[in-house]
Amino acid sequence: MRTARSTIRVLKVDSAIMTKASTNNNNTLGKVYLVGAGPGAVDLITVRGAKLLEKADIVFFDALVDPEMLTLCPQAEKIEVGKRCGKLSSAQHFINKRLVDAAQKHRVIVRLKGGDPMLFGRADEEIQSLKAAGIEVEVVPGITAALAGAASIQQSLTLRGVSRSVAFITLAQGAENLTPGQPISNPSADTLVYYMGRKDAARIAQQLIENSPNQNSNTPVQILEAVSTPRERLWTSTLEELAAGKADQWFDSSSPALIMIGEALRTNYSGAEVDFHQGKTGELLQKVS
Repeated sequence: MRTARSTIRVLKVDSAIMTKASTNNNNTLGKVYLVGAGPGAVDLITVRGAKLLEKADIVFFDALVDPEMLTLCPQAEKIEVGKRCGKLSSAQHFINKRLVDAAQKHRVIVRLKGGDPMLFGRADEEIQSLKAAGIEVEVVPGITAALAGAASIQQSLTLRGVSRSVAFITLAQGAENLTPGQPISNPSADTLVYYMGRKDAARIAQQLIENSPNQNSNTPVQILEAVSTPRERLWTSTLEELAAGKADQWFDSSSPALIMIGEALRTNYSGAEVDFHQGKTGELLQKVS
């Protein structure tokens, strides 16, 4: 009887060790990977990012991450922590704490962020929190929406003799919001790309017309929604039309929008083209060479 009890006790201890090994060792903190999911399409994540998802114990993902991308990590616990304008979202300090807590329990933690983690992704706050807790962190870059957008419409953001500078801009400021009439700070680059600028699109255009040395009322505008996905849509016109609110009714509040402005984006379309201002933007545009 004593031998049988000893055997049972050993089996219980072995089981506890195996359970602990599948999560993390109490004396070893896990590693957190901030991974760029890319602009939207599942096959635009990097190879390194996809491999980390396959190995992850737990994945904290943004609201804009395509659900299909999560099929790359069927073994992992998945927790949504993303933010969407005007919707109930996770507070950043809470996300930071969850990452730190996860590193106490798991070996491979992936923080999956839309686009590139280091561009408007609040990665710095997460990195600093993790480092302060003594947790190792690595950043895996991703394709940002501006570059995917330029690829989609086959218009370079730079153009020899026309555009030598590009600025990526967001008006999102966390708890701080622009008040009515407050001037928008616009950089003086040749090509401007606005992330999360849907609500202020007309104001952006008006202030560029009035104050920018590089843009005028006739400057081309290309607006892309849901870049690189089957839901992608395009609105193209000028700053004058954008300032007049012609795109306001076209926007879909459920899709992320990218506003691209600059002479490098000028192109010509045939006379039989879609009437963008009527919102008929689901059809394929044919460029005239």
